[in-house]
Amino acid sequence: MKVTALTSQQKDPNRVNVMVDGTYRFSLDVYQVADLGIRVGRDYSDAELVALETESQFGKLYARSLEYCLIRPRSSREVRDYLYRKTLAKRYKSRRTGEILERQGVSAGVTERVFDRLTEKGYVNDEAFARFWVEYRNVRKGSSMRKLEAELMAKGVDRSIIENQLSTSNRSDADELRKVIAKKRERYADEQKFMRYLASQGFSYDDIKNALSERSD
Repeated sequence: MKVTALTSQQKDPNRVNVMVDGTYRFSLDVYQVADLGIRVGRDYSDAELVALETESQFGKLYARSLEYCLIRPRSSREVRDYLYRKTLAKRYKSRRTGEILERQGVSAGVTERVFDRLTEKGYVNDEAFARFWVEYRNVRKGSSMRKLEAELMAKGVDRSIIENQLSTSNRSDADELRKVIAKKRERYADEQKFMRYLASQGFSYDDIKNALSERSD
């Protein structure tokens, strides 16, 4: 089987359609085409083409996963969960026939390669993620250290990393509590309900009493 044409995609000029014996077979990004030595006129066995299709899957998933990580820093668990969802089959409706079809997900082997590449490039790093979360999460609204710890635990971050980031942060519960009080005070006419709300956000009753007494002075 022979590569008969290489054409840029209209929607994404960084991806190249690979035509084999006059028929579209798969697409690769421009870097993959160069790295893999794909060129018009080159012959491939069916096994080689299947291997290249796997590279196509890897390139597509890596690009999408990179976009996911660039929206904001992600924990390892978040990225693994994202990649796991990509292994699941999806049902879709054919535009041509209206028939409900099923598209198979990518292999677990491809998702592992993508995860390893993201980690190697520094896009998956739980220490960097925890630092971002502690310093920038709810900066304007305010978050207690206890709440930040619970959120990071839910994101799958190791406790030792969480403790290190919280211990070195410049944030304090007293300052964060003032932010929450300033933002939420007018919503609560009942002082006790307001205190219960603040406690539910992870602040201690002593800190709450002190902060509220400051505002009443």
